[in-house]
Amino acid sequence: MAAAAQEATLDQLGWLTGCWTTIGAEAGSGEQWTSAAGGTLLGMSRTVRGGKTAAYEFMRITVSPDGKFVFHAQPSGKPAESLVAVKQSASEVVFENLQHDFPQRVIYRNVPPDKLDASIEGLRNGVMRSIPFPMTRASCGAPSKESGK
Repeated sequence: MAAAAQEATLDQLGWLTGCWTTIGAEAGSGEQWTSAAGGTLLGMSRTVRGGKTAAYEFMRITVSPDGKFVFHAQPSGKPAESLVAVKQSASEVVFENLQHDFPQRVIYRNVPPDKLDASIEGLRNGVMRSIPFPMTRASCGAPSKESGK
């Protein structure tokens, strides 16, 4: 019964599921998110530069025992880090871990009907940085024609 309650909560992030291509990036760059199952949303991202994978990340979103969304990320084979949701609405979720080096914040915003604005932000070398990742919904299994524009 507890898993069903978590899935219902994770369904609030249903707008995140599917395939997304990063606007202005090389073909193949973007994210893919599964629908909620077993108390988890699973995701992966890939950045392609010069026709090769330059960076990748395995991600998952779970629900903590106290009912908060938790974003777990393992970038390019490095140790996993977790960020806890500090803000959540019908169209946005903000994860934060101020103890992490960079990023301290991961933000996803749904922009209907087919855009996703993701960003990472935080202090790096004492300077606040924000890196946007604007994305558009794509067909899963094939790079979007919009990549690289």
